[in-house]
Amino acid sequence: MSTPLAIGAVSEALRNLIDAGFVNANLAGAVGAAVTVSAIAPDLIDLDSPAEPPRLNIFLYQVMPSAALRNDALPWHDARGRRSSNPPLALNLHYLLSAYARSDAAAEMILGTAMQLLHETPQLTAAMLRALLDPAALPPTLLALADTRLADQAERIRITPAVQTADEAFKFWTALQCPYRPSVAYEVGVVLIETDRSTVQPLPVLSRGLMNLATGRDRGVAVQTGLLPPVPTLLGAAPLGTQQTVARLGDTVRVSGVRLNGSAPTALLTHRLRPAAIEIAVVPDNAGTHFDLLLPDDAAAQVAFIPGVWQISLRVTPPGEAIARTSNGAALLLCADPVLAATGAPLNLPAPSVSRGGVPPRVAVQLFTRPQVRPEQTAVLALDGTAATAAPRSAAASALVFDFPDAVPAGNHWVRLQVDGVESLLVRKSGTAPAYDPTQQLNVP
Repeated sequence: MSTPLAIGAVSEALRNLIDAGFVNANLAGAVGAAVTVSAIAPDLIDLDSPAEPPRLNIFLYQVMPSAALRNDALPWHDARGRRSSNPPLALNLHYLLSAYARSDAAAEMILGTAMQLLHETPQLTAAMLRALLDPAALPPTLLALADTRLADQAERIRITPAVQTADEAFKFWTALQCPYRPSVAYEVGVVLIETDRSTVQPLPVLSRGLMNLATGRDRGVAVQTGLLPPVPTLLGAAPLGTQQTVARLGDTVRVSGVRLNGSAPTALLTHRLRPAAIEIAVVPDNAGTHFDLLLPDDAAAQVAFIPGVWQISLRVTPPGEAIARTSNGAALLLCADPVLAATGAPLNLPAPSVSRGGVPPRVAVQLFTRPQVRPEQTAVLALDGTAATAAPRSAAASALVFDFPDAVPAGNHWVRLQVDGVESLLVRKSGTAPAYDPTQQLNVP
């Protein structure tokens, strides 16, 4: 594969190819002067200088991903963050060849000769690229292009004429703010650029499952009848007996699944802001279809648990096996329950503080939650239909402070607190019809 300098190497190879072709074709004798071949932007060519020689300019005006190879692979990392592959960046280069001359028909002769050279050279082979990028033929400022490994890539460099309509040409030269000159477009590709970063390559797999330590062979494919998954699988998690989808500390969560029975079943609860999972021993039912998990509601849980989206999985050793398996993860939504009245031991959380005043007048609300909201999380408090975002904090144990406009009227307001997209429970669903929870109100003076 090629290095990132390969794009410049292609431009220089084309320039050297056409320059050598002009010499072999004795174009200088036909035009009446030596023809310069350059690879610069058209606006850098001095058209006002009488000393400007006849010129063919090669301008790279667009670089596009290869449509055939762009989805072949992407850089990948394993679960530990180590790079496991170096797929190439496949690019097609779009060039515009423009001819410049002051004498009659000279520009047309230059452009025609260049087109004939590229017509006779539809691709650049490895031998041609090595010759065109020979360090002895490169100027000192471009010696780095000799070591791009362009000649060693698997794909050949193909040169294909591209169709450019009059409208596209007009827009192109207008954008460059340069006078139009006879020109033709080409697509050159594909260039494969690959990094040389070290990667992790796994060893070949010797067994497909449990291995007999005496013989060193695996047990083969285990076949089970039925349509259920053959391994412990969780299907969902929700508070038990409340018809709610969001849990509070102190709730019992019913986790349903299949093949959950076995030895040493342990629920693993993980959250994006926790470095390690919380492990809680559970007891699945005899059929292995569910287990109940009691979320603690003590002072330690106030700190250990975090409001938001948790992932719950089950680690268990299935019957007849010696190695523990970990199930898939199911989402568990845990809300930040706003403390709207003072609590006793062991939490000892004060009642919320609500005040009106200041210049300009505002309504300030200060309250605590169960469990604590981390400083990295965004908390939004809604009083009826008016919402405010909590001010930044430095510690999870600090109170949440919300600043509302003075337009919030005095009186009781329904309270909703949203953290990481999980909203506190305002609506009761356990009755015959949904109703607001009368305890979820806050009085504004």
